[in-house]
Amino acid sequence: PDQPEALANTRRIAEMCRLELDFSKRYAPVYRPPQGRSAEQYLRELVYQGARQRYGQVTDTVRDRIEYELQVIAAKGFCGYFLIVWDIVNYARNNGIPCGARGSACSSVVSYCLGISAPDPLRYGLYFERFLDPDRDEMPDIDLDICQLGRPRILEYVRNKYGHVAQIITFNTLAPRAAIRDVGRVLGLPLAQVDRICKLVPEELKITIDRALAAEPELAQLYQTDPQARKLIDIARRLEGLARHHGVHAAGVVIADQPLENLVPLCTPAGKDDQIITQYDGTTVEKVGLLKMDFLGLRTLTILERARQLAERNHGVRIELDKLDLTDQRVYELFATGDTRGFFQFESEGMRDVLAKMKPNRIEDLIAANALYRPGPMVHIDAYIARKHGEPWTTPHPIMTEELAETYGILVYQEQVSRLVHRLGGIELKRAFRLAKAISKKKTAMIEAERQPFIEGCVANG
Repeated sequence: PDQPEALANTRRIAEMCRLELDFSKRYAPVYRPPQGRSAEQYLRELVYQGARQRYGQVTDTVRDRIEYELQVIAAKGFCGYFLIVWDIVNYARNNGIPCGARGSACSSVVSYCLGISAPDPLRYGLYFERFLDPDRDEMPDIDLDICQLGRPRILEYVRNKYGHVAQIITFNTLAPRAAIRDVGRVLGLPLAQVDRICKLVPEELKITIDRALAAEPELAQLYQTDPQARKLIDIARRLEGLARHHGVHAAGVVIADQPLENLVPLCTPAGKDDQIITQYDGTTVEKVGLLKMDFLGLRTLTILERARQLAERNHGVRIELDKLDLTDQRVYELFATGDTRGFFQFESEGMRDVLAKMKPNRIEDLIAANALYRPGPMVHIDAYIARKHGEPWTTPHPIMTEELAETYGILVYQEQVSRLVHRLGGIELKRAFRLAKAISKKKTAMIEAERQPFIEGCVANG
């Protein structure tokens, strides 16, 4: 819409092809429950069956959370989606392929009861709204980690059962240095000259040629004084950001209820005639109403499964990875030495240094270390370590002390922000969580919109 000429061209092509682009439709496959039950009935049955296995006794707290989530899922028409994901994970488990959800899906009790995700959201205080906002019309997004060796079998199962499956294309774009090198090669410039110009472009995230010219005086001077360099840079700055070549997305898969060629252009990657991929990227396939799922082949799961098999074969010990003792101090002693090469998320040199200083002795310490070890929150790592080892800490209010006790008074998680905004300022939990997301993404307008209601709520609560 912001490019009228491009939009007119698209409409003209659509008319030539007699296509009707209806972005309101969804083409998700249908899961057919057994014995004529509706998808909602069957999902409810499976969830409560899983709840009894997971929790033993289904308390009022568990039941209330399940009913709330099922109500939102049914109202949005996503019962079939959850049944499809459950079916895929169930097939994987029954065939000895490690598989499970990562990310925001782990905040759903329905997902936990179906065996799709492993952590208990109630145990860790996770909000369903992190995964599915009741007030927003958006597809749920459950990303599945799958043992690398088993991923082809799962794709084959999905293809055989649901029929219309393709992997998703990905486009690699021209970064500033790559654009300069490509243009230099076409112009026939000496490699040493092109290399010199490339090295003057700073190695920063999201750097552009324009920003490089503003930040690097030597590059700017070269642009002003050398006609060849100016020509090279002028052409390269027009090409940067364009797609250079395509590949296959590491995880993305689309599943439809009818032949995909009716809905999306398809192609085969070079040298892989047996593989079908979409010509739309992940964002676009969702916009035209297709169901996108992420099946990520994870080497860590393959290693864990191999280790589990070896333990059973060599020592007769059957280990269930979902039922490990999270209080085993021998494991924390290993983490406290920083000897964690090859441990997923804990293997970098910086993280090993953090672990050696922190001396973790509970699962909450490992979760906090993982959350804090990223740009921004990193500044709080030293304070967390000092407070863990006895440095006194306080907060401005008893409610804050209560909510932040787990992390020694430091705001680490969006859920903590949400609970504080809710309890201090009386902001509804759904709005509070939306505000927490806005803070994490530095959306100033959304933050400012909630400032006055929060202050007024605090005053009203004394």
